[in-house]
Amino acid sequence: MQNKLDPARLSIEEAVKVLRAAGSNSATKEIVQDDIAEGAPVNADGTINVVHFCAWLAREVIARGD
Repeated sequence: MQNKLDPARLSIEEAVKVLRAAGSNSATKEIVQDDIAEGAPVNADGTINVVHFCAWLAREVIARGD
């Protein structure tokens, strides 16, 4: 049986894999951990909802004017 990813509950490592598969050249475990420390949303169990995480990233980029 194949292991399926739940986009609403990804480990940091899984989130990095998804972000890189979606085209990010800079996603790393350390960068995601830094983003979390800066306020990126995580679930109560520490997993990442990739949709919420990407929305947070988009808001941060817009706020910084990148």
